[in-house]
Amino acid sequence: MASVMTNFTDCIAPELAAVERRFDDELSSQLRCVNTLVKHVSRFRGKMLRPCLVLLTGKACSPIGSLSDAHITLATVVEMVHMATLVHDDVLDDAELRRKGATINHLRGNEAAVLLGDYLISHSYHLCSSLESQFASRLIADTTNRVCEGELLQIDNRNNLDLDEKTYFQIIANKTAVLCAACCTLGATFAGADARTIKKMETYGHCLGIAFQIQDDILDILGDVSKVGKSLGSDIDKGKMTLPMIHFLRNAPIEHRALLRSLIASRDADKVEQVRNLILPSTSIQYAHDYAQRLVQQARDALADLPESDAKHVLEMMADFVIARAV
Repeated sequence: MASVMTNFTDCIAPELAAVERRFDDELSSQLRCVNTLVKHVSRFRGKMLRPCLVLLTGKACSPIGSLSDAHITLATVVEMVHMATLVHDDVLDDAELRRKGATINHLRGNEAAVLLGDYLISHSYHLCSSLESQFASRLIADTTNRVCEGELLQIDNRNNLDLDEKTYFQIIANKTAVLCAACCTLGATFAGADARTIKKMETYGHCLGIAFQIQDDILDILGDVSKVGKSLGSDIDKGKMTLPMIHFLRNAPIEHRALLRSLIASRDADKVEQVRNLILPSTSIQYAHDYAQRLVQQARDALADLPESDAKHVLEMMADFVIARAV
């Protein structure tokens, strides 16, 4: 996905380069051990989807199509927050692989990973507080609170094989979509957009984030590790019910539902492969994909009133791409 995103984002290439520089400068430490960990985690910055959302919505909503230094700062802030969630997620999932490299917890243990995630979060607030307006700081704080709520709700529902779609969407709205929505809100707000446009951009980000997470959940079942570049099957191993599995347990033949329940509860070494083989011939993967496709259309509809620009065109393409990606 990183190479495709590079092709998408030519119109914000200088600004993205500035975000990378600010990210590195802000996280620079006098301690070599800290710099070593930061350098390693910086490898996870492949897609930079969230900084792109800040910059692209800012450019698409700006009357003259230009970005302020505040946009660079905010794009850096959201990437720090996102990176922190990745590091912490890898601890929660016992993941060993991310972007085809070892996770921090696998290399250095959970203690170092948790502290590095905290280091990223604290620096994001430090950088955000450099802005004169407190709007961004309050939105980022509220967003990170909701991300944590989503993760806690998901943990509370581990091995809940009766999880309903309503709760599933509540989980992913908080753990994934809320940050994407905040990125678009910030981009539009700091471009001087009116309240209606800002709300439309928030809707775009929310729908994009939900669709992105559904695709992630699909890939966790049927993705290729060599392409996805991170540990797969963790949802199944951790008893996290995702949309394909929820649909399967509601619609598959009774004997297949019973088999899936027994597989999830089992400790078989190959249970991920068995679950994959059970769900793949069903309609559940297509159901999840169709649901994500509807969200993508809602995201595109939210862009309709924006004036034509390269940034708007890229936002439209990104909406399509999040559910077509194999990584």
